[in-house]
This record gives sequence, C-alpha cells and structure tokens, in this order.
Amino acid sequence: MDDLDVTLLDLFTAEPRIGVLEASRRLGVARGTVQSRLDRLAADGVVTGWAPHLSPEALGYPVTAFLTLEIRQGAGHESVADHLAEVPEVLEAHTITGAGDMWARVVARSNADLQRVIDLVLDDPAIVRSSTVIALAEQVPHRVLPLARASLSGAGGRPRRPRRPPAAPPPTRRPAGPA
Repeated sequence: MDDLDVTLLDLFTAEPRIGVLEASRRLGVARGTVQSRLDRLAADGVVTGWAPHLSPEALGYPVTAFLTLEIRQGAGHESVADHLAEVPEVLEAHTITGAGDMWARVVARSNADLQRVIDLVLDDPAIVRSSTVIALAEQVPHRVLPLARASLSGAGGRPRRPRRPPAAPPPTRRPAGPA
C-alpha cells in the first residue's frame, strides 16, 4: 500500500457513494488508476466489502453486551461457532486466550431481552459457563483506517499522513432568467 491507496480508502470511507469518476477528479489521477487500485485492494483482501454499515440501535437493539463463554473440554469451537451463527443477535464471536474460550458481542432490545439472548446462546450443551458484561457507551467505534495509515510507515515507525483528497468543488449555479 502507498499514499494513494490510503488516500483512496480515506475518501471512500468518508464518502462511500462518491463513485470512481468523481474520486479520480478529486485526486487528480486517471479513472482507470482509481478503479485498478480499488480492484487490487479488494483482491488483496484489504477492502472486504462495499455494503452499508447498519446500526443495531436504529434497528431496535440499543443494548450491547460481551459474553465470555467457557466450552466443555473436547467439544470443539466449531460447533459452538455454528450455534452462535444461528442467533441473529450475535454480531461476532472470537476464540480467545485467558479466562474463557470464546468471546461474543451480542445486542438486545432491552436488558430484559438480553436474558432471552443469553439463554439462546447458552442453549448449546458444549457451553458450560458464561459471564456477561453490558456496554454502557461506545468510546472508540470499530475502525481500521488508522491502521492502514500506520502501515505506510512500517512496524514501530511513526505513520506518515497521506495526502488529503481535495474538497468537492462547489455546485455549478446557473443564472436565473429565461432558458
């Protein structure tokens, strides 16, 4: 990745509906350059999707909680992961080190509804114990763009700031009067 790649990621993160032609105009590069860079970033797995980001809160799930699950010895993580994938309120799950075997981020409609979600999660005989922590407020939202910027400098170095895309040109105004 180079400065242009990160600048493209900045621009498409800030304005996901901008389009390749407008991005090329703002960055002062050919449309084909923008398209080939985006294609390469997607092929390399840097860009993993173009789907809209959904808000659980706006969908009616304002409660977020983190479940630490302990899995019965010999049961395996895959079967538990398959079970969790069937619960719509489970947003993500990761195997972990430390106290517990798997961590799951879940959402619920209320604290009372959280009990229903926890019961659904625990409806797998491979899960022997769980602990739950309810999130009070999001302090740092999920983000990866700062990591892309930091990758420009290499390990341990101070990241260089990529060039900023120029601001959008003001809309063209047509004079009033007869056409």
